[in-house]
Amino acid sequence: MTHAYQEIYLSKAQATLGDAFDYAVNTCKMNGSDFTKLFIASSVSKRMENGEPAYLAGKSGIEIVLEVVYETMGKHLQVEPQEHMGRSREYWIGWAAAYYQWHSGRKYSDIFKVISFEDMQKLYYTLHEADITKFVETADKLMKEHFADTNLKRIRTAYGCTQAELAKRSGVSLRSIQMYEQRNKDINKASVETVYSLAKVLGCTVEDLIERQGAL
Repeated sequence: MTHAYQEIYLSKAQATLGDAFDYAVNTCKMNGSDFTKLFIASSVSKRMENGEPAYLAGKSGIEIVLEVVYETMGKHLQVEPQEHMGRSREYWIGWAAAYYQWHSGRKYSDIFKVISFEDMQKLYYTLHEADITKFVETADKLMKEHFADTNLKRIRTAYGCTQAELAKRSGVSLRSIQMYEQRNKDINKASVETVYSLAKVLGCTVEDLIERQGAL
C-alpha cells in the first residue's frame, strides 16, 4: 500500500495536528467545525498531505493554528497555551484524522467531507481507547459508501463526456474504461501513459483518477 508520506513522520504529524485541534478549540475557543474548514482551505493542509517535513515535524500544533488563521482570516492570534491533563477529545480528532490521511493518501477535504468534525466527536466515545485500526475500518466503510462511483466515472460525468467519447479522444479502449469504472480492472495498476491520457482529456491530474484506500 502506498501511504501519503514516509512513516517516520507519522507520529509527529499526528501529535502536531492533535495539538492544533486541541489548541484551536479548547484554548482559542474556536468552533471545531469552523477551524476544520479553515484548516482545509489553507495551504497548511495541502503541505501536510504532501508530506513536507517542515509541516509534519518542524512546526508545533500552536504554530499550525496561528498560520492557518492568519492565512485564511488575516488575523494574528495571541492566546497563551494552557496546561491540559491528558489528551482531549479534540486532540484525538486531529490525531486520528492525521493517521487516516497518511494511511489512505486522501485529501483532508475528502476526509472531513465524509466524516465531519461533529461525526468525529461522536466516534471519539467509542473509538478513542481502541486501536487506531478500528477507526481506519470505520472511516474506510464511510468513504466507500460516500464515494460509490470511481473517480474516473465521477470526473467523466462531471465533465459531460460519455465513455465512448472519452475512449475516442484518449485512445484508451472503451472496454477498459468500462472495466475501470465498474472496478473490474484496477486503475491504480494501469500504465502511467493510460491514466495520463484519460486525465489529459478530462482536464484533471493523474492523482485525481487514482482510487484511494477505502474506495477499492
